[in-house]
Amino acid sequence: MNIREIIDALERFAPLPLQDDYDNSGLQVGTTETEVSGVLLCLDVTRQVVDEAMRNGCNMIVSHHPLLFRPLKRLTDDPIGSIVMDAVRAGITIYASHTNLDNASKGVNMRIAQVLGLQDVRTLDEQPDGNGAGVIGSFAQPITELELLALVKGKFGVTCIRHNAELGRKISRMAVCGGAGAFLTDKAVAAGADAFMTGEIGYHRFFGYDGVIKLIEAGHFESEQYTVDLLADVLHQSFPQLKVIKTECKTSPINYYIG
Repeated sequence: MNIREIIDALERFAPLPLQDDYDNSGLQVGTTETEVSGVLLCLDVTRQVVDEAMRNGCNMIVSHHPLLFRPLKRLTDDPIGSIVMDAVRAGITIYASHTNLDNASKGVNMRIAQVLGLQDVRTLDEQPDGNGAGVIGSFAQPITELELLALVKGKFGVTCIRHNAELGRKISRMAVCGGAGAFLTDKAVAAGADAFMTGEIGYHRFFGYDGVIKLIEAGHFESEQYTVDLLADVLHQSFPQLKVIKTECKTSPINYYIG
């Protein structure tokens, strides 16, 4: 099979028109008519990820975050340009499935809801055909705030969780959005969520929600880590014999000091 067939399968699951206006999902680097030798999956494309693909005989990298987010004015040995040149030299095609995968009805946020054990899950900010930003669902039984924080910490391997003041009631309904999802906070409140978890909230966005909704900031990378598993499932369903490898590189640029 060629790389175009891999891209077609990914875009059947998460069509490119679902991406947000600011985004740059899709083919990033390389050609599409080459026979695929293997696919390496990651959240971010780094030099180490390109090296990993080469070591494992993979001539395609599928990432969640686009390597090329803003137009390149020149191709030099800067951090982005050097990765592009390394990939071209190695004959590696790079493809990104970003906000189109976030907004797909069975995409990133649905996977997060499954990891948390939410039931009766639906899209939070629904667009046509059930696609849209974020999801909301319910726990089988209400849980305490501390139980929720422990659940997030355990499922997502979070070293440090930022959250707002104690809500003072159990959590029954929860909204989630991987990555930078703070823009959905008011949607979560309007939908009746007791809690909202996303990757990034930001200091000022925490104000005004005490006693209204439990806000949980789990980290951008941490909240989206299961995207790699989702991509692997999509490819395995379409191409059972395809060599698919999940990166072993830690691509998050953020580290935590806990003393």
